[in-house]
Amino acid sequence: QVRVVESGGGLVQPGGSLRLSCAASSFAINSATWYRQAPGKEREVVASITLSGSPNYADSVKGRFTISRDNAKNTVYLQMNMLKPEDTAVYRCTLTSIWGAEHWGQGTQVTVSS
Repeated sequence: QVRVVESGGGLVQPGGSLRLSCAASSFAINSATWYRQAPGKEREVVASITLSGSPNYADSVKGRFTISRDNAKNTVYLQMNMLKPEDTAVYRCTLTSIWGAEHWGQGTQVTVSS
């Protein structure tokens, strides 16, 4: 059964850190993308990573967020540092399999507030 399971969201104070995980079962990950959507705003791409591990970031998170992958664990991570209130959103990952199929995670809430 194909599954994508996200974890790691929560409430954090400004300047704090969180690490999101996105784990795949029953398929090997080719590429991955993290999206976020805040209330009343359009969904935006936060970061992506290729099969070779090459990352790309939205300008708004460069220097603060790091996307990485552990192929042995079939998991992609999003390390978020120096969090700001404007980072508050539901974060969702998509994992693309080696066959080109795209699978979405269930989403995890990240709230940055004092």
